[in-house]
Amino acid sequence: MEGSYVDTIGAMGPLTPELFDLVIALISFLTVFAILARVLLPRIEKVLKERDEAIDGTTARAADIEEEARRVRDQYRADLTAARQEAARLRQTAAEEGASLLAVLREEGQKEREKVVASARTQLEADRIIAEAELREATFALALELAGRIVGETLDDLPNARTIADDFFAELDEPEKSLRT
Repeated sequence: MEGSYVDTIGAMGPLTPELFDLVIALISFLTVFAILARVLLPRIEKVLKERDEAIDGTTARAADIEEEARRVRDQYRADLTAARQEAARLRQTAAEEGASLLAVLREEGQKEREKVVASARTQLEADRIIAEAELREATFALALELAGRIVGETLDDLPNARTIADDFFAELDEPEKSLRT
């Protein structure tokens, strides 16, 4: 068993490295490793850092844009709620005026009363149509402005924007018309 280790090394034949070859290989490896560590590794780290910063910047911009969109949406909803409340107030005021007008007209007679009531209803319908048209125009302008802010361009010169808006409002009017009849 005395020479078993030496015999084992010698048994490897041409795969047995010389000490000199091992030292040269180790020096070569360390040299290549040092060059890569000094030249290539800093460049890789720089590229990775730049990529991380770009991703963080994009994420921050996306969050800012999303927050702005939420703010605009909330403002739009608040404006729409205010417009609905104003319309309800106007309807209430119109109803109160109509009731007091009816009391006065009863004294003047049946024929005159029917004539004034028909006139008041026509006026209310005209006011409603005007208010609806103004609300549609305001909604259309707000929608174009909001879409322009989101897209980053003005959309006022879009040729079919008016057609799209009119189609949308027509779809909204269909359930209202069925409720009125």
